[in-house]
Amino acid sequence: MIERSELYIDGAWRAPQGQGTIEVIDAHTEDVMGTVPAGNAADAVAALESSARALDGWSRTRRAERIAAVRALADGLEARNTALSEMMAREVGTPITTSERVQVGLAVNVLRSMAAAAEEQDPVEVLGTSVLIRVPVGVVGAITPWNYPLYQLVAKLAPAMLQGCTTVLKPSSVAPLAAFDLLEIAHEAGIPAGVINLVTGAGAEVGEVLASHPLVDMVSLSGSTSAGARVAALAA
Repeated sequence: MIERSELYIDGAWRAPQGQGTIEVIDAHTEDVMGTVPAGNAADAVAALESSARALDGWSRTRRAERIAAVRALADGLEARNTALSEMMAREVGTPITTSERVQVGLAVNVLRSMAAAAEEQDPVEVLGTSVLIRVPVGVVGAITPWNYPLYQLVAKLAPAMLQGCTTVLKPSSVAPLAAFDLLEIAHEAGIPAGVINLVTGAGAEVGEVLASHPLVDMVSLSGSTSAGARVAALAA
């Protein structure tokens, strides 16, 4: 059993304000393999407020520092490859070799490739008589599905971090466990408080806050058509 009892908010593991837990089912045995907190709207708001406080400082950090932080996440995931692959093979039902290559390997490759791309990107670009200046969009709410639970997280998180944005992650309740490892790695790497926050909980509660709260500047969703329509309506 993998039991997670705390959310990651404002640079620390803290007890959720929401009550209860969410059971994670082993795809092979259909037994309960773990539990995570059932966070609520108050938890989501606390995470967003943390991200909003951290935004100014993180957006002003040197690009090299943000690139180093993303590479530290890649190194940490790579070091945990075996354990993460086995865990997600159970969560999602992915064959272990595919889990190693895709569930973890692709996530590591995305982090590294985006860090490399950021090194080559010029934040100020002259286009004819115009000047293009790239600036952080702000606080990002990232909502991800169950099928690629780690890759989907980092594919949203890495570009946000590299551009100087802060992020609140809400993984799928079906396969949320890898997100906790990711935040452990971020904490060990010394990524500043508020740059990444993690709230698990029902989409109808936590997800809807991320889609509608005025502190959110961008919502990134991968999910069903109905979820996308609901998020679009709330964000509008």
